[in-house]
Amino acid sequence: MNMLNFKLRSLAIAAFAAGQLNAGFALAAAATPIINPAAPAERIASALTSGMLAAQKAGNRVVAVGNHGVILLSDDDGKTFRQAASVPTRATLTAVAFADARNGWAVGHWGVVLHTGDGGENWTLQRSDIATDRPLFSVYFKDAAEGWAAGLWSLMLHTADGGKTWAEVKLPAPAGATKADANLYAIAGAKHGAIYVAAERGLLLKSTDGGQNWTYCQTGEKGSLWSALVLQDGSVLAGGLRGALTRSTDGGQTWTSVRPDGYQNSITALAQGADGHVTAVGLDGLVLSSENGGATFKGAQRPDRLPLNAVVARGAKPLLFSQGGPVSDE
Repeated sequence: MNMLNFKLRSLAIAAFAAGQLNAGFALAAAATPIINPAAPAERIASALTSGMLAAQKAGNRVVAVGNHGVILLSDDDGKTFRQAASVPTRATLTAVAFADARNGWAVGHWGVVLHTGDGGENWTLQRSDIATDRPLFSVYFKDAAEGWAAGLWSLMLHTADGGKTWAEVKLPAPAGATKADANLYAIAGAKHGAIYVAAERGLLLKSTDGGQNWTYCQTGEKGSLWSALVLQDGSVLAGGLRGALTRSTDGGQTWTSVRPDGYQNSITALAQGADGHVTAVGLDGLVLSSENGGATFKGAQRPDRLPLNAVVARGAKPLLFSQGGPVSDE
């Protein structure tokens, strides 16, 4: 695997925006200062401007996670945010997922896994690994008991007891490789049971038997895929480096690029609302929208050119999150 540097997702995005990132960089963090992942997150006045790397809905609440263990909550559809009452880590959090309105999990640097049972107000530390910093980049739960987390160097974890215990999943090697070594960036689950994991080298892992067995889908893209989403109609979207945005309507067997002409900004996150509206966001203020299930997209760039890391669907006006926190609608 030809990678000379490993950086946290937020640093990788900033580097790309500055023209310093290439396909050899991973969205990881091997060169960040050593911290104690069990040290509680600080309650800081600047929490609302902390870099947010992921966001999800917990019922009607919006939960966003990011740098220094900061977790932000909004109970008014993103108009205002406040810091969560109790977070037991200062490790940067890279992903968050909810199985229902109360039960959620966040993952991040130092292999941290957090759980909340009250919709994000208070969190407990379920897992960390200070011996080897293998960051987790994504988490997905199909219900309140069973879930997966994935990250650096094909690290995949599985739990069947709500995160009380985690077991490492042995993955097959991609074609032409001797072992599973691709970084895994985003997990997306389908209602019918299939699970997809966006990875490096244009690869997606796929399981159709509840995570017992995994195969690789070749999307035709060359770079890392940083985001994945299973849409309401069962089609799959994946986006990533240098504007890659590709769609499959046959379970990952064939893929078609749906990137609109004129945009090569890397895609960092995808979301679909209850109304079917699909949004893709990325670097340099990129916001792409689709009204036909991801078959085609229209593009726009924010005048402020903020690097966007996360999106929560909200009709035609989604909630956006950046290196400077939640993005104002103004």
